[in-house]
Amino acid sequence: MGKTLSGFFEAPTHSPGTEIDFYALSQAIWRQKRLVMVVALVGCVLSLGYAFLTTPVYQVSSVLRPAAVNELDALNRSEIYSLPPNAALSRVAVSLGSYETQLNFFRDNEELFSRYIKPGRSLEQNFRAFNKDSAAFDLQDVNQVDEFRRLIELKFDYVEGVDGAAVLNKFVAYAIDVERQKITADLNVLIKNRLSEINGKIDFARATYQLDKGAKIAVLRESDNLKRARLQDELKALRLQLKILRGDRASQLNEAIAIARSLGIKKPSTPSSLTDSDLSSGANIIRTEVSSQQAPLYFLGTDALEAELSTLQKRTSDDFEGGRIAEIAKELQLLQANREIEVLNSRSNEDIFLRDVQASRAEAARLGSLGTDLSRVQLVSVDQRAMPSDSPIRPKRLLVVLFGTALGLILGLLLAFVRYQFSVLRARSYLHPATQVLDVQAPAGVSQRESARLG
Repeated sequence: MGKTLSGFFEAPTHSPGTEIDFYALSQAIWRQKRLVMVVALVGCVLSLGYAFLTTPVYQVSSVLRPAAVNELDALNRSEIYSLPPNAALSRVAVSLGSYETQLNFFRDNEELFSRYIKPGRSLEQNFRAFNKDSAAFDLQDVNQVDEFRRLIELKFDYVEGVDGAAVLNKFVAYAIDVERQKITADLNVLIKNRLSEINGKIDFARATYQLDKGAKIAVLRESDNLKRARLQDELKALRLQLKILRGDRASQLNEAIAIARSLGIKKPSTPSSLTDSDLSSGANIIRTEVSSQQAPLYFLGTDALEAELSTLQKRTSDDFEGGRIAEIAKELQLLQANREIEVLNSRSNEDIFLRDVQASRAEAARLGSLGTDLSRVQLVSVDQRAMPSDSPIRPKRLLVVLFGTALGLILGLLLAFVRYQFSVLRARSYLHPATQVLDVQAPAGVSQRESARLG
């Protein structure tokens, strides 16, 4: 081939080996400086467009720390609910990171998120759009080692047009209020359960009292009935005994009347008076009768005996004969009403007689007096409220422009290097004897010695 390679391309001189000739490379890149500058300028323009066209994102933060001990003292002294300051801070932190809390806050404060509310979308779709656009809330535990100096930092990224400081401050207050309501609900449930348990003990004591009272009344009535039955049996036996004695007395009187009639004793007399009636002398005799034995009944005479018999036969009751009958009647009268039973049944407030319930009643009174209004209880302390941000956290325009320009410069240099390497490879392909005819002329800038070596 008689075609010359002169003017086909310009290639700097280079070493025949595989090592790069940095001087030739620098010369080649310098000759392509316009290309490098154009690529760098393109990178700068693109970075400027990104920096100024991208929606800026701002960030605000709020710091929470444990509340003072005295803020939770009333709640902890209730003896039914324990909430140390660090536990309260942890609960608020969990509430801040809860998806449900964030969604409910978004729903209850739609005026703060009007930018993200689109007609035809559901609440959760609008909320997802808000999360996607603003990265929502970022919760960090600043100090996890020292619980006495523990801090919780909550960051909120938002785009322009959203009042980030107001959103974050309201969200913190909302989460605290939500947790306060949960604690109030827990406290009410605990108090209700404890009161239910105490009322159960009092009801058990009341039922026990009623059973004891009923058993006592039953025992008293049974005792009265038994005593009444025994007294009535005794009264009946006494009356029967008196009736038998009256019949025996009547029999004695009948016998005595018969004897008195046979002896002609009509009036009461003595054995000595019967002897005097047989004496015929008129001498005055005075007799004294001394006897340790009772005179027989017939000496009373028929008049007295018949009168007594007639009275016995007319008698309808012998109760006055026995003194025990009057006592029995008195005891039976007393058994007509048991005053102890009446007193037991007439108790108007039986709860005061319950046993072993004083402590339970005192506890119930204490629980009833506990205040469950925690609206003024500070669960956490807001160490730093969110303040409006003046500068966006992204994009950092200066850094973006510098990075884009630097990247464009690097790409330009890389492109120039690639072109240099490609030119070298093409030069080698033309100068290699296996691929070129013998009459190929050396390109301009190639020495005679080098041409002879390559030929």
